[in-house]
Amino acid sequence: MAQPSAKPTPLLKDELDIVIPTIRNLDFLEMWRPFFEPYHLIIVQDGDPSKIIKVPDGFDYELYNRNDINRILGPKASCISFKDSACRCFGYMVSKKKYIFTIDDDCFVAKDPSGKEINALEQHITNLLSPSTPFFFNTLYDPYRDGADFVRGYPFSLREGVPTAVSHGLWLNIPDYDAPTQLVKPLERNTRYVDAVLTIPKGTLFPMCGMNLAFDRELIGPAMYFGLMGDGQPIGRYDDMWAGWCMKVICDHLGWGVKTGLPYIWHSKASNPFVNLKKEYKGIYWQEELIPFFQSAILPKECTTVQKCYLELSKQVKAKLGKVDPYFLKLADAMVTWIEAWDELNPSGGDSTKLPNSTTK
Repeated sequence: MAQPSAKPTPLLKDELDIVIPTIRNLDFLEMWRPFFEPYHLIIVQDGDPSKIIKVPDGFDYELYNRNDINRILGPKASCISFKDSACRCFGYMVSKKKYIFTIDDDCFVAKDPSGKEINALEQHITNLLSPSTPFFFNTLYDPYRDGADFVRGYPFSLREGVPTAVSHGLWLNIPDYDAPTQLVKPLERNTRYVDAVLTIPKGTLFPMCGMNLAFDRELIGPAMYFGLMGDGQPIGRYDDMWAGWCMKVICDHLGWGVKTGLPYIWHSKASNPFVNLKKEYKGIYWQEELIPFFQSAILPKECTTVQKCYLELSKQVKAKLGKVDPYFLKLADAMVTWIEAWDELNPSGGDSTKLPNSTTK
């Protein structure tokens, strides 16, 4: 009798951490169990650190709350947002893996048009492990996908592509809208499944969403800082977009790529548009200054590492955006603190030993 074949080893099983920010029990993981169970989870608990967060049995995880963040970072913990999902970037800092996938706890497994459940993590890994083409657009989108290639007229000198730093996934059901759009389109749902992945061209910014996102931590990790948001700050819901704008300027400078498109997740619930408006309203004004700032930001050739690029960007934030509002002076200082904390915890590029005193299962 033939022996049953062994299950294939999941892609990047020992090279990827899944980072989840949360304020509640993680029952949503049951739906993701077939895809996530082989991987290590880093859970960043926001809000009241005395609250017990329950994680379903069988998952390998570390759980960090605000007390852990304060103990591990000391005074530098001031750069980690409180009462905002931006706290997730603490998980990026303490990870010791090459890759990160981050997802929100209201994101469920989506189905493709054939009804098959989508393994979002597997698609993100595929995106990250294939090159990007930021310097010349391929009209068949990602030329490295099965059944696609470079079209006629695409320069052969560019067909090798460049490393992919970030894979940005999308969402079915609840779209990622700002509060004014939510208010005028309260019943709108995204039902369009577009079977495509494309590289965002060099020089083009985009609004990065952090709820379904993966990146090469060794390549771009120090730039994935989600800023100062939430409690005590005049703005919220711009954390992922801030990180995306900073990251994209740095990727363009260093010659790396960013992909967007597949995979889709099912975004299950809409947040309150009136609460969102209160968090966003300053950002809605400020973004009209922020976008031109990032569009015109130039990093000198001496900026040869992500850290050097990020510190240079922080100087420009202070010099140019500090005039928009004093908040940006505070944010620029926090960007420096973030890099200092990152380098302390990752003194040799991410190979430092496991942190003490986290809750590990």
